Amino acid sequence: MSPTLLARAKVQQLTPYQSARRIGGQGHIWLNANEAADSGKFNLDCERLNRYPECQPPQVIQAYAAYAGVSPEQVLVSRGGDEGIELLIRTFCEPGEDRILISSPTYGMYAISAETNGVHVVDVPLTAERQPDFDGIIERLDEVKLVFLCSPNNPTGDLVNRDGLLRLLNAARGRALVVVDEAYIEFCPEHSQAGLLGDYDNLVIIRTLSKAFGLAGIRCGFTLANPEVIGLLLKVIAPYPVAEPVAQIAAQALSEQGLVLMRNRVDEINRLKDELARRLLQHQQVREVFAPNGNYLLVRFSPGSDMFARMSRAGIILRDFASRPGLSDCIRITIGNRAEMDAVLNVLQKEQ
Repeated sequence: MSPTLLARAKVQQLTPYQSARRIGGQGHIWLNANEAADSGKFNLDCERLNRYPECQPPQVIQAYAAYAGVSPEQVLVSRGGDEGIELLIRTFCEPGEDRILISSPTYGMYAISAETNGVHVVDVPLTAERQPDFDGIIERLDEVKLVFLCSPNNPTGDLVNRDGLLRLLNAARGRALVVVDEAYIEFCPEHSQAGLLGDYDNLVIIRTLSKAFGLAGIRCGFTLANPEVIGLLLKVIAPYPVAEPVAQIAAQALSEQGLVLMRNRVDEINRLKDELARRLLQHQQVREVFAPNGNYLLVRFSPGSDMFARMSRAGIILRDFASRPGLSDCIRITIGNRAEMDAVLNVLQKEQ
């Protein structure tokens, strides 16, 4: 019998998450995955590579807790924020019975992780103002176990309205967990919701070292929640989720020197992003520049396919979101280094 026929029926029907590397492309300037343009330099001690690593490396947990302003008991480290998302679904949702709620357009891994685990997805789309439809979400709280919100939202860049979030958290008490994905929060740290963790035991925050810290290659993320939620996730997580080299690099990235490096990187990315946004708004093919809160800009061109092709011919690989509901002609541009942004601007200046 074919292995395909042996697979679960749901798996046979799945469409895998189309990551930047899976989509691919041909070019020398990669601005399609919201990666940083650099990572910094790190030292590795190889003397312990013969030993299995700690499940939750204390030096990483303590450093991230100090950075995030929470207690170590409120922190779980995992293989990227994606594993945190999947752990929440596996821990709190029964396959074939339970549901999560998303607000599209948003990060695709919420739905993929749910479907992979046999969990249904309820989609309450964003409003015309690109905010979660809090009234619509509250109406469906009895149907779902987890509500996923992304702030800043990928790909639109919008921040979740705090008053609406508070209303949702109060309505969801004892009914559902509200998960706020803050993968890009370092680019607008004043808008983090982590300060609410002490008041709401149904709030969960997802974080990562992949974006502002420039460490997408080590796959290191964090889940922040009340200690009871963290304890439940620790029952489900793999025995050795964080490799020893990853733990060492993460601890260095979260050191005082590492945080200075990260904040300097953020300042430079935000400067380049503001400059690109100004130039885009002057371009005759640009109809809309979305919220500039992450390390990317979502841009609606007229037409998007033409600009995407022009960038591709110049060796610049971007991310096309035209197939997503409400995002026709939209292209996401990761903010790279100065030379990469100059290459983008050069294409924009031609054939105007």
